[in-house]
Formats: sequence, structure tokens, C-alpha cells
Amino acid sequence: MPLRVQILVYDGVEEQDFIGPRDVFGHAVHAGAQVETTLVRPSAPGEVTCFFGTKVTVPNAWEPTDTDLLVVPGGGDQLIKDPDVHRNLVRAQQAGVVVAGVCTGVLVLSAAGLTKDRPCTTHHLAKAELAAQGGKVVDARVVDDGNLVTAGGVTSGIDLALWMITRECGSSIALGVESLMEYEQRGVVRRSS
Repeated sequence: MPLRVQILVYDGVEEQDFIGPRDVFGHAVHAGAQVETTLVRPSAPGEVTCFFGTKVTVPNAWEPTDTDLLVVPGGGDQLIKDPDVHRNLVRAQQAGVVVAGVCTGVLVLSAAGLTKDRPCTTHHLAKAELAAQGGKVVDARVVDDGNLVTAGGVTSGIDLALWMITRECGSSIALGVESLMEYEQRGVVRRSS
């Protein structure tokens, strides 16, 4: 069975937060892994305008339980205030989906209640806010707490994706991706168990 990955994109999403992980999962296929990656929108297929103005056509609507791994990138605060997204995040995690947040995307997970009393991280400028909302903020580039995986700011989404490839597909695949991308995983991955 392939690893099914959805990356949730929306108006205001930070380009690097989702493109970095998208590249990692794409290169994993070329390195021999079975990974299916889909960009999804919260409501319906369509175009999004990213943080720096890049326009991206997103071909699929988000089906919260129809994936193994959901990546929520940061950027705008649109999803932080969206109760439908929060309910669907909870529903996804309850159905066994690993929910991952990159940068301020972790604050969306926090708004849904997924980080409360759990080890997590986010962009260094948002760590105090995440802690104030009940997250147990850890000083690490990536924090793996089983069905909740979080990463620090912007480029750490690449490290989150490489970690998930290591965890789900094996270190040899992840090393192959690093070689293809001419990138080495940075910082600490803190694993809960």
C-alpha cells in the first residue's frame, strides 16, 4: 500500500511550507518509495493565492479521512478561525490519520485542540502563543508525538517530510531523497516514544 499524503493549501498559505514537503514526497517516489501526494483545499477544488502572490490550482477537495498523512502548512490565519477545518482535523486524527503541522500551520492544529498537553513545536516567533494555548513546546526542528508531528518555521517542512519518509518508508529512501535534493536533514527530531 502506498503512503497517502494530503497537503492542505488555502489562500495565504506560505509557498515554502507546502512546496518543500511536496518536493520531498515527490522525490521519494523517484527514490523507490510508494507515496501518493495530493494537494487539497478545505472546501472544493480551485485556485489559491499564496502568501507571496503565487497562484496555484488545487485539483481536489479535502477528504479528511481519505489519507494516511495530512500536512497543514502555515501562512495566513484563515484556517485558525475556521471551525469546519477544526472539526475535520479532529475527525481525521480520530480516524487514524497522522496530522502534521509546519510553521504556523501548527497554530491551526492548536485551534482544533490537537496540541493541548502534547509535545509540539512551531516557528520561533509563534512558540509563546502555542505554549499559551496549552501545547508543550519543545525546542526541536521536528517533534514526533505519534499521530501528531510538528515542525518549526518555513524550511523545517522539508525536514518534517524527510522525517516522515524515514519513519514510514525507511532511512535508505530518505537518504536517497536527500541526495537527489542535495539537502541534509537539519536540527533535532524529538520523538516521544
